[in-house]
Amino acid sequence: DRRRDSPAAGSPIQPIIKDVGEVYSRLLDHRPVIQGEIRYFVKEFEEKRGLRELRVLENLKNTIFETNERVLPKCEQAMQDNLSETFKRLQAANTMIHRLQERENEARKLQADKVLAREEKCIAHWEEFMKEQQDKRAEVDEEHRKAMERLKEQYSEMEKELAKYASF
Repeated sequence: DRRRDSPAAGSPIQPIIKDVGEVYSRLLDHRPVIQGEIRYFVKEFEEKRGLRELRVLENLKNTIFETNERVLPKCEQAMQDNLSETFKRLQAANTMIHRLQERENEARKLQADKVLAREEKCIAHWEEFMKEQQDKRAEVDEEHRKAMERLKEQYSEMEKELAKYASF
């Protein structure tokens, strides 16, 4: 059972290892420095700022409490009052709009009835015009037929007359 000790135990190297450890801890181990800086920062922060944040938070709490207890109910009441009045106005406006729409629909219906009556009148007038044209065409056709018959009779008489003189 051999006991293993560090190779530097009891040797002249031990003070050197101790010095290297100190140099390492001073140069490379930053924990003590950082902890010291943190303690200094917290101490300075608390001394300089004091209880200012606490006062700000207390004021904020009081403001919120006052808002919840006093301002908010007043706002809700004002909103309810204004909303009911606004709702009444909207209902009145809605009623007026419905009346206007009904009047407009009636006016459109009257206009459509007038247009329909005019169209029917135009159609009746057109049919009457077409009937007159057919009657006139029939009259013209009849006059033409009679004129053709007269001309045929006239030419046949003229032929008879010519036939009398052609025998010479």
